[in-house]
Amino acid sequence: MRIDLNSDLGEGYGPWTMGHDALVLDCVSSANIACGGHAGDPETMFTTLRLAAERGVVVGAHPGYADREGFGRRVIPMQPAEIGRMLAAQIGALAALARMAGTAVRYVKPHGALGNLAAADRTVADAVVQTVMSVDSSLAILAISGTCLEQAARARGVPVFSEVFADRAYLSSGQLMPRSQPGAVLHDVQQATQRLIGFLRSGRMPVAGGEPIALNADSICVHGDSAEAVEMARQIRAQLHAEGITVAPFVG
Repeated sequence: MRIDLNSDLGEGYGPWTMGHDALVLDCVSSANIACGGHAGDPETMFTTLRLAAERGVVVGAHPGYADREGFGRRVIPMQPAEIGRMLAAQIGALAALARMAGTAVRYVKPHGALGNLAAADRTVADAVVQTVMSVDSSLAILAISGTCLEQAARARGVPVFSEVFADRAYLSSGQLMPRSQPGAVLHDVQQATQRLIGFLRSGRMPVAGGEPIALNADSICVHGDSAEAVEMARQIRAQLHAEGITVAPFVG
């Protein structure tokens, strides 16, 4: 068995930094890099891209609402076409810097509130898929497993890969538990690792207030902005290795 391990990185800007990207990049096989919307600026993007290229880590665009104050975790009312243009601008910026850094953007994973909205709203999901197709038809989409975005990509024949989260709680609908609810983010590294391994063995993810649900998984996300990010990425990779699971990118 093989699976991808990814993290959301490059989420600082200007003099402000977040997380320990270089250390996380030593553990993961794919990096979702902020594109200047919820976080990121040209220098931060370029530095993160170069660090990923040096380690042979595949890079993807992580575009979201242009809301740095809210870190892209608030829904900004926009028409689907406006969302598409916003995404195109961010993906294009990262793609240009990737060429300068000696690598290439291989996939798109919507960030935060936009990612959650695309997971639940087919109209928004269709807008994301159409944008990816228009910007670069070779790009894949990384989507929360079992959601509208995954379904929309498959309907249009766009390569799509299913993602599960090591450090987030789930609802019985398969959506991520809102961060405003207690227990939405898992901080205990051992607990998160054991839950993940249990899921990989059974194919069923524990959820709040219900029986575990079946999910597909091509990739596992460990958020790079948590205090436990480095330890969690290291522990999960070590445990995957112990289980005989190969960590490798979902795109070649």
